[in-house]
This record gives sequence, C-alpha cells and structure tokens, in this order.
Amino acid sequence: MLLKRIGYFLIGASISSIGVYFFWQKKNATFDYGMDARTLKTIRIRERVYSNEAKKVMQTSDIDSLKIEKILNFGDVDFGKGKPRQKPCAEYFVTGKKELENVSLYISRCDSTSTIQKIMIQ
Repeated sequence: MLLKRIGYFLIGASISSIGVYFFWQKKNATFDYGMDARTLKTIRIRERVYSNEAKKVMQTSDIDSLKIEKILNFGDVDFGKGKPRQKPCAEYFVTGKKELENVSLYISRCDSTSTIQKIMIQ
C-alpha cells in the first residue's frame, strides 16, 4: 500500500514538474538570485551606450554587439576590480566565459544607461 502511494506521488510530481517547466519556459522567466546574475541583469536592462574608446576596439578587433551581449548574459563580474558602490554610477569589471574568456568589459552603470567604457582583449 505504501509503495503504491509513493508511486502515485512520484508520477504526479513528475507530470507537475514537466508542466511547470514548460509554463516557465513560455513566460521567459529568469531566476537571477546570485550577485553576478543580478548585476548583469541590471546592466542588460538599461540602455546600452558605447564610449569612443570601446567603439574603436570594436572596429579594430573581432568584437561586435552580439559578443558583448553574450558576455553580459554569461560573464563573470569581478567586484574587486570595479567600484560597485560608487555614486552616482557604479562601475563593474566583467569577463567573458569559454571562447570569450580573453575579453573583458569595464562598464559604468547609471540610473538609465549602461556605458561600456573599455573593452580589453588579453
């Protein structure tokens, strides 16, 4: 009897989990709870501006806005190399992952804009 109940429970939990997965996937929900994820999300949702220095690096190297977007989605924030508590605009140092691990961004995040100040390629 107990095994039967556990079986029904596992079947119901599995079906429910699949339903919830598809429901959240259609809503484009994100769960940005870590410090890196929250910081990158606040940078992404603001209007993006490129400094003249960053534009020059983009023109002379193989870096485009799609690669910048990828870094802002999956990169690592090094809070020690930035100034996250600076007012009025916090500054962050973001490094890419995998094939973009040699690219770093220095970003100034203000109330309504995120400015890519520097693009560094190692």
